[in-house]
Amino acid sequence: MPKGDDALARKRGKVRRKRMRSSENAVSTRVAAIIASKRRRKTGKRRGCEGMCFSLPCPEDPFNERHGKKRKAEDAADTNDDHDKKKSKGSKKQERATGPNAIPVRKKETGEDRLEYDRPSKFLVVCLNAIRDGAGASEEDGGGIHDTASWGMELWKSCAASPPSDVLDTSYQYATREQTAWLVSTACDIVARKEKLGVVVSCPFLLYLVPSQEKAVQVRSICKPLKSLGIHSVSLHPGASIEHQISGLKSCEPEFLISTPERLLELVSLKAIDISNVSMLVIDGLKDFMDLNIIKELCSIRGTISSDAQVTIFSGQCDQSAATVARNLLHGRITKLSTNDSVTSRSAFVAQHVHFCTKGEKTSKVKEILENVLENHASKTAKVLLVAANDNEAQKLSSSLKLEILTVNDGSQGSTFTVCSSMGLINVLVKGCESLATSGVEEFEIVLVADLPASFDDYVEILTRIARHTVAGEVHVIVSKTDAAHAKPLADVLANSGQAVPKLLRQLIDQNHS
Repeated sequence: MPKGDDALARKRGKVRRKRMRSSENAVSTRVAAIIASKRRRKTGKRRGCEGMCFSLPCPEDPFNERHGKKRKAEDAADTNDDHDKKKSKGSKKQERATGPNAIPVRKKETGEDRLEYDRPSKFLVVCLNAIRDGAGASEEDGGGIHDTASWGMELWKSCAASPPSDVLDTSYQYATREQTAWLVSTACDIVARKEKLGVVVSCPFLLYLVPSQEKAVQVRSICKPLKSLGIHSVSLHPGASIEHQISGLKSCEPEFLISTPERLLELVSLKAIDISNVSMLVIDGLKDFMDLNIIKELCSIRGTISSDAQVTIFSGQCDQSAATVARNLLHGRITKLSTNDSVTSRSAFVAQHVHFCTKGEKTSKVKEILENVLENHASKTAKVLLVAANDNEAQKLSSSLKLEILTVNDGSQGSTFTVCSSMGLINVLVKGCESLATSGVEEFEIVLVADLPASFDDYVEILTRIARHTVAGEVHVIVSKTDAAHAKPLADVLANSGQAVPKLLRQLIDQNHS
């Protein structure tokens, strides 16, 4: 049976292609495709995907000057017509288009676009592994990134909340490599989620402030492996010329910016970069910024950034002057974190005040302390946790205070009352040591320990749990001669925290040893 012309043509083409591949003049696949496309155009045989090379005249374009292309006005009209047709197809489709599962249109990020997530995405783990592998570490010798997962998850919850919670870390003076890895990976996770929802994320998204060029290079090396994942970072410091950095910023829009405050303000004044829409701000090494006397620069940068930005400060063990600076930089709800298990680190920014009295003067001393607290916190309503030896002592102390303080309103429970005066209010919760677990010590900024617990570890537990959502806290402890056994450990805690040890406490220690 004779073969048709098409079959013969296919056979000749197959032989020709085989000859071209085996000859010395063989061309690449791309050039061969171009030659084949040109041959098909000449023979009039075109693929469907290549379209038509001509168009017909129409009443709107009788001379075919537009070659079948529509004007923008016509495109807009057609779009509106299509929209009206789709809108009239039924209410169910319209509900699906506007329902909670609809994909949003790409828009500029605002404060209302912040979303809260219940768990991090797999992309966060990918970023952590990329940083770990970039450092050449394995799980056996460098698995510290995953060892700090509990701290990292608390950081992620604070940053991903809506609205986000500011973080004050008291572990060390600077962020460790593992902490920085978790922080930048958390930022990557938030950026990826927003872009997946169609939200245009402003660049830079993360601003990482460091006190020196060496620290900037170190943080940049941690972020460098993220470039393969589409996250670009740039470091700005006095070690490079400002002209070079300006040209570099013009050529790219980095998601992460690592900079010293002075060089950043210099570039902002030259309008080389805009940081007003930064979503996350990191201040690494608050004590060094204070020693370098550049707190004004920090406050200026914080004022330039939008007020709803999430702020993370790594401060280490700082004094009350650092607490004042931190208050000016942190806005809204605060979460204190620490990877260091030492008592000094977990009780950072908590001032301890030791008061002395006899056992019979305890109620009067508690009243005096409450009046001082009321005077020092007159601008707001203070919440005070009053700790007694047990629930029975707590009930007696509460009843005695209600008799001695005339301006008292009873709360809904017998252990709760409010002290009122012209200066302000104090909400006092009286609890025994046994029931402290259910009292929410973390929420209190001020704790008054009327009776030292039988075990000093219980006092340490109070000291390290207080004021987890505020910058600074206060612990007032009343000591009498019966507490001589706790005098030495109490003095050690005060000394390790950088606070003065009262003379009467030293005398109580000497009496106990004599």
